[in-house]
Amino acid sequence: QVQLVESGGGSVQSGGSLRLSCAVSEYTGNHYCMGWFRQAPGKEREGVATIRSDGRTTHEDSVKGRFTISQDNAKNRLYLEMNSLKPEDPAIYYCAYGRSIGIAGVTLCPSGWATYWGQGTQVTVSS
Repeated sequence: QVQLVESGGGSVQSGGSLRLSCAVSEYTGNHYCMGWFRQAPGKEREGVATIRSDGRTTHEDSVKGRFTISQDNAKNRLYLEMNSLKPEDPAIYYCAYGRSIGIAGVTLCPSGWATYWGQGTQVTVSS
């Protein structure tokens, strides 16, 4: 079973930066999706960014140009670099892992792909 442990959350001022890290216990195969989700109080969990086993990334519109997802396979780590943090960014940020699918040679993360979850790390932004 894949275990995920997030770190790097904290409190910053609006406009500040944080780097979240997720330690991955193992990769269950060569075809996977990994990503970051967040959940603010009273709101549903939402996707933030995804990276596929082929290295391609997707960022939600709300964070494009400010957040960057990346991975270091040698260190079994997933990262989320967050810059220009805004008052609407505070939430618990979760790391997730799941299997990808391949269609016509393209690696995709299907709906509901996230099978394993970390415990989350809190991000707070003060104005």
